Amino acid sequence: MTETIAIFDIGKTNKKILLFDKNLNLVFEQENKFPEIKDEEGFECDDAGKIADWIIETLNRLGKSSQYMVKAVNFTTYGATLMYLDGSGKALTPAYNYLKPMPEGIAAGLYDMSGGVKEFSRRTASPALGFLNSGLQILWLKKTKPQIFSAVRNTLHFPQYFSHLFTGKTVSEHTSIGCHTAMWDFDNMTYHPWLEESGIQLPDPVSCKTIFPATRGGFKFMTGTGIHDSSASLAPYIMQSSEKFILLSTGTWCINMNPFNHEPLTAEQLENDCLAYLSINQKPVKSSRFFMGHIHDVNLDRINAHFGADKQAYRKITPDPGIIRRLSDSGEVFFKNGVPEGFIDREVNLEAFSSFEEAYHRLVKDITSLCVKSVNFILPENDDTKTVFISGGFAKNEIFLRLLADKLGNKRIFTSEIENATALGAAMVVYEKAMTRPIPEINLGLKEWVKL
Repeated sequence: MTETIAIFDIGKTNKKILLFDKNLNLVFEQENKFPEIKDEEGFECDDAGKIADWIIETLNRLGKSSQYMVKAVNFTTYGATLMYLDGSGKALTPAYNYLKPMPEGIAAGLYDMSGGVKEFSRRTASPALGFLNSGLQILWLKKTKPQIFSAVRNTLHFPQYFSHLFTGKTVSEHTSIGCHTAMWDFDNMTYHPWLEESGIQLPDPVSCKTIFPATRGGFKFMTGTGIHDSSASLAPYIMQSSEKFILLSTGTWCINMNPFNHEPLTAEQLENDCLAYLSINQKPVKSSRFFMGHIHDVNLDRINAHFGADKQAYRKITPDPGIIRRLSDSGEVFFKNGVPEGFIDREVNLEAFSSFEEAYHRLVKDITSLCVKSVNFILPENDDTKTVFISGGFAKNEIFLRLLADKLGNKRIFTSEIENATALGAAMVVYEKAMTRPIPEINLGLKEWVKL
């Protein structure tokens, strides 16, 4: 029977169960999707009850398996989502969607008593993002649904809620708190005073490496506290890399993370979509965001339409040194006036390009320049980082990788082909206590890229 760690990876679209063996090899994976429900105001949100039922049923089934022995369970989920529990542990509300609009004025008094929105955002490393600041969701509940708020006995982030189902423990955990929640005081590394001043009580935080014993139907296992997905995806690199690095996690968004820059966020950084996470070691991770994948896709659609190219044609293009040399370095063409609303500059004349290949090279070159600007926001003044890891969709885009190697000429660029990095990170943080042995070395799937 194979000893395993079971990870429930709860994404916005897909929910997965994954099993990792004692060598942290993936030995089982199953995916599920759940229809969204609507909250009291008619806004769509995840059905936390159905997800919880699926987790419990799945674990019950695994407990009876003759093939796998589940030694431990952990949970990783998207952030900015809270569950409000009564005294018996019953959920009092839906899992409100972080995209739900925040009514005007909810946070006005909070900002006023905290030195203004800029100072509050700096101290909590949380740009003012409405419902994406999960701490402000509690304030919203208190002001708009006082009867429900008065019945709340415990407030848990999503990962800790699922852990609570099995352990009965009500704890907070640093990676979930330190994620643009407006709850954490990064100056003093504790909860921000506004919570207590507003009559909001939260559980004490514990390390994401904490595990508790649990039993389900006679089946005994250890259970982690849960971990925020961004911090989980960073964990394999933190735990396996011996030198400083930056991670670019690419997809619809490019999330640039620097675990070694602990300087406080500046007003300029906050205004340019920067924030800070807390790592698995409870250290600030300075991060910036760039809507790279979406900007790429909408502009690619326009190029495809102009040249009559297939939607997948760009995947067959390899870097052409001749085209790259011909392209001007005097500034972006597609974004010469910055990224416009809607992300497409209609004044760009596609007739100026001689071919689909040339237009696509120019698009990727311009996007790479904007990506580097975003990366620069997370570099300290005396930056000595030599390594950049690229994961996600753009790790397969050779034009981007070659151009990035050119733009970041003083750094080594590596793609990493770890499958299910988020789930793997969630397994790694509980591995030593669950398996009672040192964590094994894993293959990060690294490949180095240099400029043409």
